[in-house]
Amino acid sequence: MILKTEKEFVFMRESAKILAEVIEKTKEKSLPGVTTNFLNDFAEKLILERGGKPSFKNYNGFPAALCTSVNEVIVHGVPSDYKLKEGDVFSLDLGVFYKGFHSDMAVTFLVGEEEKKEGSLRLIRETKKALKRGIKKAREGNTLGDIGNTIERHARKSGFAVVRGLCGHGIGREVHESPQVLNEGKRREGIEIVKGMAFCIEPMLSMGSGDIIECPGGKGFKTVDDSLSAHFEHTIAITEKGTEILTKL
Repeated sequence: MILKTEKEFVFMRESAKILAEVIEKTKEKSLPGVTTNFLNDFAEKLILERGGKPSFKNYNGFPAALCTSVNEVIVHGVPSDYKLKEGDVFSLDLGVFYKGFHSDMAVTFLVGEEEKKEGSLRLIRETKKALKRGIKKAREGNTLGDIGNTIERHARKSGFAVVRGLCGHGIGREVHESPQVLNEGKRREGIEIVKGMAFCIEPMLSMGSGDIIECPGGKGFKTVDDSLSAHFEHTIAITEKGTEILTKL
């Protein structure tokens, strides 16, 4: 676990600010008929214009800047010629490398304005709430188990499954650092949260099974039963002033 200095957090804030702005602008472009390839190119262009680099491109062989995950695909969906459709449950997951530091963020939303499926909307709402509740537990003196336990209990109470085998992570000079930040756990167990930590909390919930399999071609993960999934993520810093959501606009 690599603790950060307050000076390093300054650079991480700058990286995260770029990321949050690019995510918001890319979300605005995510309309019916738009291809995920277009969104990838759009996001990468914005990052480069701001002096950053996409964290995910060529990372462990990932071919794109942006992860675009549709419906049953949970994470690491590869951009393609797929055209978004009304009512798609769509996740954007993006990282930015700037001045030596990474930031990471994900959002899920329904595509379009016409087809509003209540089940899909509730999945998205409750996953976002799970992130918010997990962040509330991210403070000095608590443990990573407190975060995971809160996310897990919220998911079960809402009637959704926590996706197994995927989790949050430390972040800094590398996009993935120790420790792992699980979306399940026991209170007061796991690593204690201390000043200087930077990590990503990213609940992933499913309307059906929490089990996953690789997508065809080995890029990305989807639910084993093709049930819809949602994913939210923020980069968090534990600073001298307390807990800070770096990727919050």
